[in-house]
Amino acid sequence: MADVLVPPEITAEVTQILSNLVLGDNQIRSTAEKTVNERLEQTPELYILAIAQFATSADTELMRSFSLVLLRRLLFRPLSAQRLAIYDQLSAPVIATLERILLHSLLHEPAPVVRHKTVDTVTDLSNYAMKRGRPWHALQSQSFAMADSPDVHTREAAFRVFAGCPNLIMDLQTDAILSILQKGLQDQQSTEVRLASLRASASFLSALDLSQQAQALGLMYPMLNTLPTLPHPKLPPFLAVLTDLAGSNPHLFRPHIPALLAFLPSLLLPVVDAGPTPTVARPNPGAGGSSFAFPPVTNGNGSSGGGGGGGDEKEVPGEDDEVRKGALEFMTTLSEARPGMLRGVEGWVNIVVRGCLEGMGEIPEDDTETWLEADPAEDPTDDTYPHTYEHSLDRIACALGGHAVLPPAFAFIPAMLASHDWRLRHAGLMAIAAIAEGTSKVMHQELGKIVDLVTPMFKDPHPRVRYAACQCIGQLCTDLEEVVQEKYHEQIFAALIPTLEAPEARVHAHAAAALINFCEGVERETLLPYLDSIVERLLKLLNPAASDPSRQPKRYVQEQVITTLAMVADASEATFAKHYSAIMPLLLNVMQNANGPEYRKLRVKAMECAGLIAIAVGRDVFRPDSQTFVELLMRIQNSPADPNDTMLSHSLIATWAKVCQALGEEFEPYLPVVMPPLLRVASSKADISIYDDDEEHEDRDGWESISMDGRQVGVKTSALEDKCQAFETLLIHASTLNARFGPYIQQVLDLALPGLRFYIHDGVQEACAMLIPVLIACGKNSGTLTTQMVVATLSQLINCIGSESDSSFLASLYKCFHDTLLVLGGPAALAPEFRAGVVEATKRQLNALAEKRKARAARPAHEIREEREDLALIQEMEDFAIEDMAKVLRVVDAPPELMIAVSSLRQLGLNLSDWESEEEGGS
Repeated sequence: MADVLVPPEITAEVTQILSNLVLGDNQIRSTAEKTVNERLEQTPELYILAIAQFATSADTELMRSFSLVLLRRLLFRPLSAQRLAIYDQLSAPVIATLERILLHSLLHEPAPVVRHKTVDTVTDLSNYAMKRGRPWHALQSQSFAMADSPDVHTREAAFRVFAGCPNLIMDLQTDAILSILQKGLQDQQSTEVRLASLRASASFLSALDLSQQAQALGLMYPMLNTLPTLPHPKLPPFLAVLTDLAGSNPHLFRPHIPALLAFLPSLLLPVVDAGPTPTVARPNPGAGGSSFAFPPVTNGNGSSGGGGGGGDEKEVPGEDDEVRKGALEFMTTLSEARPGMLRGVEGWVNIVVRGCLEGMGEIPEDDTETWLEADPAEDPTDDTYPHTYEHSLDRIACALGGHAVLPPAFAFIPAMLASHDWRLRHAGLMAIAAIAEGTSKVMHQELGKIVDLVTPMFKDPHPRVRYAACQCIGQLCTDLEEVVQEKYHEQIFAALIPTLEAPEARVHAHAAAALINFCEGVERETLLPYLDSIVERLLKLLNPAASDPSRQPKRYVQEQVITTLAMVADASEATFAKHYSAIMPLLLNVMQNANGPEYRKLRVKAMECAGLIAIAVGRDVFRPDSQTFVELLMRIQNSPADPNDTMLSHSLIATWAKVCQALGEEFEPYLPVVMPPLLRVASSKADISIYDDDEEHEDRDGWESISMDGRQVGVKTSALEDKCQAFETLLIHASTLNARFGPYIQQVLDLALPGLRFYIHDGVQEACAMLIPVLIACGKNSGTLTTQMVVATLSQLINCIGSESDSSFLASLYKCFHDTLLVLGGPAALAPEFRAGVVEATKRQLNALAEKRKARAARPAHEIREEREDLALIQEMEDFAIEDMAKVLRVVDAPPELMIAVSSLRQLGLNLSDWESEEEGGS
């Protein structure tokens, strides 16, 4: 690349700067970074070209790779003085030179690892340029030539380029594209070329619209045919590519289900008669004469599962498990993406359920002692627990439903529960817990039999099985809420209450946790006969030294017991008063004395528990301790902030709200203490970072990435949850104190009205919609409501109604408007301009909803059938909005033609009951 006109002194300086950037000395590296920024501010073109040139001329692979990574980051980064990226400030000749250097590296770089970095830089540059209307034709022609190269690494690089920027091949004839990709998929020399071509093929298909995909469906055959001939250890990355495609374009796999069923079981299940290659394996090894074997059948090297076909590479421990997990993830993802397509496919559900159950039984035998001693939050055995299989079973159950999943699951679970191997008994119980949510509609029909299977396991000799029994019952209480508690409370309490006295801390703590699930759906009368025995045992766990001074409880047990006591109090209400004097002093003592960082969680739990108990027993019982409790809360609130205590602020807000509910109007004197921090959180701005599409960004704890207007936006979710909680708490204070909340109406309304448009968190929007009518009522009852407040409220509501596209929140907006209007005095209180405004906004919503429903009705029948459950949910949300819309129209005495339009809109809805689903027994 001798034609690049970079002065020698610049080249020498860049060489030194880049060498300093890779050094371990922070001071030298920091100085080098500052120098790079200064040079790019002054003469960006020369230094960008110098870095690019160094990427082809440096002596070591490390420096060439580093130069390419740095170039990629710098090109699309704005300079500090301007928002324009460096690339956008380069002249056309410089861009042409830069492209020529990179094309040279792409073709001639000898080291594969460096060439991969070149591909990354080239594809980013191509995509960036394409968005600016500057296609890189030379890259297209060179890549096609490279795809035909006799050199394996060159061919691989070409297909990596196609994968990274599919627009390079989008404008070619379909047959020509398919020919190029198929040739790569069938490359005889290199697995890596086949993998790169598979990625390119998936990228190409994903970039097409449905009509274009119809012309390219033939590509799926060679894509799937890459699998059978692969050596077993090479399968996971191929499966990962197909899994991503299955998630985004599941319909592409519809014609290939039989072929997949012929191949995947040999990866997922320990089938011994799979035939000479996976492609001729029996399509449904789970049917007929194959029995369910636990533990899994092992092959010669101690790993379970079938082979991956041709190739005799020696497998190493863990490789087989990665293959199994890859096959399972593919089947699970496809099932989630198109449940209707797979629910009725014979063998599919049996295989994936069986694969999950087998994997769940593979817990290391020798880690029980470690597990028993570990704090659940820091359990080292968690790393070896088969979470993948358990989570996949949960996902499959949620996707395919009870009619599909329960029969194959319970073909094996009873035998697992009766096994001599504790791991299989554990897996059977955890499997019931995993499938409960997704199969609950059908499971409740057989719930008695399931409870009969589970409750004897509380007496199992192995502690981890008893732990799993607690987990199972707790999950059933949540997923079949009320049914379990109402019908089977005697059997469950007979098993669960004695388990609170289990000798192992992990077990009795989890029994206490399961009681929380039970209490969340129990009627007070059901709980009362058991209340004394539950509280007595919980108090022994909380304060064992009362009966045995030598016993010191584990902190995580105390934390769990306090949480359980709070839920028991909440469920038993005033009846809990007889236990108040034994428990409240213990909680206040924790709040007073648990000051070290290791006690943060315990103190927070004690605060919240005391607040819930105060609500349960009522103000008369709580009043003697209320002053002490409030003083402790004030002391905690005013103590120096601990930056590492992420729970305290959230819990303080929640506990103050509970005290307010307990004391009622007597809470008013504490508002000056409570309201300032609460208003501060409610008024906080969203903490966001906006990234350009081409900009790299790291995943950060507590942050979530969302796509908005073509950009990736990072949002600090923990701050959003705090903001949502603040509005929910303001609702509690306003509704509890009513007129006594009057002094704060204006401040809170000024926050709640803009909150209706806080689009990045629907919880904030919903809380504000509920809060506004309550604020108007407080203002009216206290005499603090002004005409300006009413005008601002009605104007904002009408504007939001007219522009809202989410049917669920649209219903909330109409309800908010309706309730506000009733507080103000009904239709007579509505000025003509507001009546006209809400009528006009509703006309827009009627038209928008009608268009959505017409488009939905025009979809192909098979799509409606496959997506029936999702469509039913969407339509249900729309029906709620239509119902609340109709209420408002009736109250404001809207023109009759609007009521007719509402009726017509209802009739446009799909009659989804005509589309029989597997979940309701249809075929």
